[in-house]
Amino acid sequence: MEVNGYTIEPGANLAGANFVRANLEMANLKGAVLTEAYLDGVNLHMANLFGADLEGADLEGANLTEANLEGANLTGAILAVANLSEANLTEANLSGASLLGAHLYEANLRRANLRGADLRLTDLTGANLHEANLNRADFHEANLSEANLEGANLDEANLKWAGANEDTTWPEGFDPIAAGVIFE
Repeated sequence: MEVNGYTIEPGANLAGANFVRANLEMANLKGAVLTEAYLDGVNLHMANLFGADLEGADLEGANLTEANLEGANLTGAILAVANLSEANLTEANLSGASLLGAHLYEANLRRANLRGADLRLTDLTGANLHEANLNRADFHEANLSEANLEGANLDEANLKWAGANEDTTWPEGFDPIAAGVIFE
């Protein structure tokens, strides 16, 4: 497949490529290098980005619903207002990523690294964050209703005004009320 003059294939080196608002639905980008790529508003619905390198990529407003990002490197990526509903982010590295206002409804973030990530105003309803590294992550006003945070590292995480409900599961011994969580 060719888009904007770039050949799209597994393992392709697309560092710095410009795919703003491109339609890459169901594209196979397994192991692709997309560091510092411009992917604003791109449609990656059900795309395979297993093990892809998206460090520093700009994915603001992108559609990544049901995408496979297992083991992907999204360090420092911009995912503000992106839709990652039902995406597989198992063991993905999102350290320092901006997910401000993103939609992660029922996303799988099991064992993901979100150290220092900006998750303010993010919808994490039903998300699986089991054993995720959430050290220093900012969840200010995020929605954690029905989310699974069992075994997660919440050291120094900001949960002030984050929303949760009785179906939200927490790490053993963690006190969400003391951390500033608001229960609906």
